[in-house]
Amino acid sequence: MFIEALKAQNPALIETAIRLWRQGDILPDTCVIDVDQVLENGRRLLEIAQSHGITLYLMTKQIGRNPWMAKRLIELGFHGTVAVDFKEARTLRNAEVPVSHVGHLVQTPTSLVTENVAASTEMITVFSLEKAREISNAAQRFGLIQPIMLKVFDEKDKLYPGQEAGFPLSDLENTVAAIGKMPGVKISGLTHFPCLLWDDELQKTLPTQNLHTLLQARDQLRSLGIEIAQLNAPSASSCSTLPLLAEYGVTHAEPGHALTGTIPANQRGDQPERIAMLYLTEVSHQFQGNSYCFGGGYYRRGHAENALVYPVSSSAPSRANILPMDDSSIDYHIGLEGKFPVGVPVVMCFRTQVFVTRSDVALVSGISHGNPVLEALYDSLGNPICGGLRE
Repeated sequence: MFIEALKAQNPALIETAIRLWRQGDILPDTCVIDVDQVLENGRRLLEIAQSHGITLYLMTKQIGRNPWMAKRLIELGFHGTVAVDFKEARTLRNAEVPVSHVGHLVQTPTSLVTENVAASTEMITVFSLEKAREISNAAQRFGLIQPIMLKVFDEKDKLYPGQEAGFPLSDLENTVAAIGKMPGVKISGLTHFPCLLWDDELQKTLPTQNLHTLLQARDQLRSLGIEIAQLNAPSASSCSTLPLLAEYGVTHAEPGHALTGTIPANQRGDQPERIAMLYLTEVSHQFQGNSYCFGGGYYRRGHAENALVYPVSSSAPSRANILPMDDSSIDYHIGLEGKFPVGVPVVMCFRTQVFVTRSDVALVSGISHGNPVLEALYDSLGNPICGGLRE
C-alpha cells in the first residue's frame, strides 16, 4: 500500500532495515521504526493541533503499545496516551507512561475500575450505565468525581464488527438523567468512531455520519444544560484533517497512523507526515512457482499489495506482487508471486496494527544522518526483548 511512498519519502529507512537484517540484529517479521521521523511527524501534528485549539492524545496500539516511543512523544508535547483497551493501559502504566484516556473502544473490566480511578485518569469512556455506576462507586470511595466520556451512536451510523457499542442518541436524555444520579462521576465528554474515513474514489478524507451524530449529541447535552470539556472525534487524525475537525468544534484527537505516516492519504507520499515504519521479512521457501516469506505481521485491513525483494547479488530490488491472503488462515507465511532466492530480505509497507500481530518492533534513531542506532527491540505488545540476536 505504501511501498512507493516509502521509496519516495524515506529510502534510508529501507537501507537501514536491510543492513540490520544482514548484520543479524533483527529477525524476519520485524517492524522497523524510524524514531526521528516519528518525532518529526509528531512535531508537525502538534504544531497544527495547537494552532487550531485541539489537544492531542497519543495512540500506541499501531506501533505495538510501545512505551519507549510513547515516552519520547510525550516529552515532545503530547497530552498523555489513550489506551483503547485495558491491557494497553496496563502495559503503558507498568512502563510509567502517563495514561490520560481509557475505555474508548473497550470498557474497563470490573476488577480494574478502582485502579483506573485511583490513577487519576483524566477521562474514562463508558457505553453502559452499569460501567458508569461502577466508576461512580469507586470514585466515591476515594472522595473523587471522575470525569467520564459517553460513547454514542445512532441507528444509521457505521460501526466496525467487534466494536458495536454506545448509548443510543434517541435515548440520550434518559441516559443523562440516570448518570446524573451517580454522585461519583461527571459527564465531561462525548466520542464516537469512526468520525472520519478515507474515500478511495474521491481520494480524500471525509466526515462520516458518525461525526454528525456526535455533534447532535453535543447539542442535546447543551439543551440539557451540560457543556462538555471534550469532543473527541477519532480516526484518520492527521495534519490535513485536524483543521477540518476544528471547524466542527472538535477539541481532542488521537493520532496513531499519522505518527508513522501510514495514513491512506499518504499512498502517493505527498502528505506532511512521512513514512516512518516498514515491515522486514525474508524468503522462507518456494512452492509451485511462487515464493513464501516468514509471516506474523499480516493485518487483514492492511491492503498490502507489493513488496521489494533484495537479491544477495545485487543492491537493486525486484518488485513483487503479494499473493492474496485468506483472512480465515494464520499468516505463517506471506506469499509472493514468482520465484525468489531462499534467504533474501523482503520489505513491505502497509497499514498495520502491530498489537494484533506477532511481529518484533525495532526502534532505530539516526537514520537520516547516516548513522543508524538500534535503540531497542520490543515485541508486538510493548514488552522489551532482552538480549541480542547474535551468539
